[in-house]
Amino acid sequence: MTYPADRIHEEVAYVAYHFHWSLDDILDMEHTARRRYVQEIAAINTRLNEGG
Repeated sequence: MTYPADRIHEEVAYVAYHFHWSLDDILDMEHTARRRYVQEIAAINTRLNEGG
């Protein structure tokens, strides 16, 4: 199964923006780990936006 390049760019940009990690560090992650960070960042942002 091929993972769409556009989706990878979105994930990398999202993690890099929030954690300031390098491109190489983010791309070196396993896909499942990178997706988990994306989910956790989204959850944190949701809580902050809801005032929690």
